[in-house]
Amino acid sequence: MVSADRLLAFAAMSLVLILIPGPSVLFVVGRALAHGRRAALTTVAGNTLGACVLVAAVAFGVGTIVERSIVVFTVLKLAGAAYLVYLGVRAWRARKSLTTVFTADESTHDGLRSLWDGFAVGVSNPKTIVFFAAVLPQFVDPAQGHVIAQMLLLGLVFNLIAVVCDSLWGVAASYAREWFGRSPRRLRMIGGVGGLTMIGLGVTIAVTGRKD
Repeated sequence: MVSADRLLAFAAMSLVLILIPGPSVLFVVGRALAHGRRAALTTVAGNTLGACVLVAAVAFGVGTIVERSIVVFTVLKLAGAAYLVYLGVRAWRARKSLTTVFTADESTHDGLRSLWDGFAVGVSNPKTIVFFAAVLPQFVDPAQGHVIAQMLLLGLVFNLIAVVCDSLWGVAASYAREWFGRSPRRLRMIGGVGGLTMIGLGVTIAVTGRKD
């Protein structure tokens, strides 16, 4: 199975990525600002379910590649790194549009709808897809066997960290609705920092990884 040092290193990188305000975080913050804490936490639950689907898909689809072909794995890693840089640039350029979150309807929102919307964002989040496909496999040790099981375990660690962090984002945003509302520029700043951090993470992924 996954060694302790690999698990800790993966948890650290997962935390870095999760803390970057990407599509999921901004969606949760938007729900918190528009509908309050309950809608935000329900959205987090749906988002996590979507991420779990991604973990299973990557584990069963990419696990064999990781186990058999270092060349294909390297190509996948570089493609993922390049796409993360692209997402970072796009997030930086689109940061001003984040102020539209304040135009959301503040009426009571249906719980099942929030759950479904969160799932849709989670399962289609490009940042998470790239991370699972290009980064997660780097922490798998094919020599230990059970590659798919290792990937599922790492994915579980990622999702546990994500639940905690996204929930904190949602709760904090629900309590800071007035603070954000007085200056939407603050939300633009969050988007800009997230874009720059994604660019940095993409470059890091490209120059690091397995050496086997």
